[in-house]
Amino acid sequence: MRWHRYNRRVSLGATRYNFLCASAILTSALLAVLACASLTSAQSDASASRAAFLQVYRVLTSPRCQNCHPSGDAPLQGDDSHLHIQNVKRGADGHGATAMRCDTCHQTVNLPGGHMPPGNPKWALPSPEHKMVFVGRSPAQLCEQIKDPKQNGGRSLEKLLDHVANDDLVGWGWNPGDGRTLPPLSRQETVAQMKIWMAGGAACPQ
Repeated sequence: MRWHRYNRRVSLGATRYNFLCASAILTSALLAVLACASLTSAQSDASASRAAFLQVYRVLTSPRCQNCHPSGDAPLQGDDSHLHIQNVKRGADGHGATAMRCDTCHQTVNLPGGHMPPGNPKWALPSPEHKMVFVGRSPAQLCEQIKDPKQNGGRSLEKLLDHVANDDLVGWGWNPGDGRTLPPLSRQETVAQMKIWMAGGAACPQ
């Protein structure tokens, strides 16, 4: 009888051991699957993020944006992004130099007629401290630049999104006056692509 009870205890112990082992194996397998799924999701999000930025890049490097983000200190003009006539310069505050201040010709609104001076109350280039150059930047370079607070005027990604979505001068790009080509995406589409870019971790093209 004692031997029978001993065998039964051994059998029950073995059963419990096998159950615990099986549970541990299943748990490990489940964790591995979840980790793999999480990695795949993250990779997918990053891929979507990079693709979204490429759409934003098309806007930032269109004439309506890059003409006010030149590599030098002279603004650009026209759909061909030629140097501004009259030898206009950025100046110490971005509003022009000496007698060639931006508001000498640029009023608070667009003047009527083809290729007449555009206008906005805030018309200016970025300040010399934060030039935010768009011209000549690759997608990867521009992506890293605009999300860097040291180069974008101290803006977080959320503030950068608000700048594109709501800033009055930025909005001029989609209301540039007669004879000027619009950016390839609408403002709403640009903001939507920026949100996708940010949701995927603001990943930059390789």
